[in-house]
Amino acid sequence: MLSRIVLFSGAALAVAAAAVAAGCGGSAGGKENEIVAAFYPLAFAAEQIAGPAAEVRNLTPAGAEPHDLELTPSDVRAVHDASLVLYLGDGFMPGLETAVEQRPGGRQSVDVLDELRRRPGYGGGAAVDPHVWLDPVRYAEMVRLIGDALGKEASADRLARKLDELDGEYRRGLAHCARRQIVTSHAAFGYLATRYGLEQVPLEGITPEAEPTARDIARLVDVVRSSGATTVFSETLLSPKLAETIAREAGVKTAVLDPLEGISESEIAAGADYFSVMRANLATLQEALGCTS
Repeated sequence: MLSRIVLFSGAALAVAAAAVAAGCGGSAGGKENEIVAAFYPLAFAAEQIAGPAAEVRNLTPAGAEPHDLELTPSDVRAVHDASLVLYLGDGFMPGLETAVEQRPGGRQSVDVLDELRRRPGYGGGAAVDPHVWLDPVRYAEMVRLIGDALGKEASADRLARKLDELDGEYRRGLAHCARRQIVTSHAAFGYLATRYGLEQVPLEGITPEAEPTARDIARLVDVVRSSGATTVFSETLLSPKLAETIAREAGVKTAVLDPLEGISESEIAAGADYFSVMRANLATLQEALGCTS
């Protein structure tokens, strides 16, 4: 959800700039093997590709929304010093974009979303939707981009092949379903839905801005009923209140789909990662849509 973006304040920028100027910054080429990633999907890919020799710093704490992130002066120093910064532009994390613009020349920063959109075959669709990592095929392209930036193409190819296998699991698992519409809290699952022949019915847009009125709720209840859906999906890291209200009024169930913008401390402790969460999402979809193997 982009409605709660916290812009990086001018005061924080000033503090960080002063700290860097005082000698907290690294060498002109940046700290060797230090990678800064904006949030979980980029950090996970970087860790898997770069291996244990590299230090990967995920700027978004476990259990936090990347859109809500307010960079601290130490975060800005890390962005300044890193040999590589991986981020999504297009206003996804504007404070980070500002910090990236202030990095010294010669240090590599990759707007993965922008680079991905330049690749042949990316396609149109939800051009303003940043949630590309929820489509394993597009995430594999992101992985290859990161591998190119790190000079570790072979390692990236290995991870991409695992994503190809995940794509196959989704194709088989969602091939024969009684229903094809997924009612989601907001429009985060468009790429996933398009990839596997589903139709996303979002209760709110990509950038929901206000609490729905009673009239809005009545309209959304009608949308759910007319869709024939048996489930309204809420998300991790976001309040389930709207989804629960609509589901109750429409007489259907609720379930949770994880948009994978971050992983909680408890999930990390349990050994969860991108693949386990995506497979859990698949199982949730199969149950809600009445899929058979």
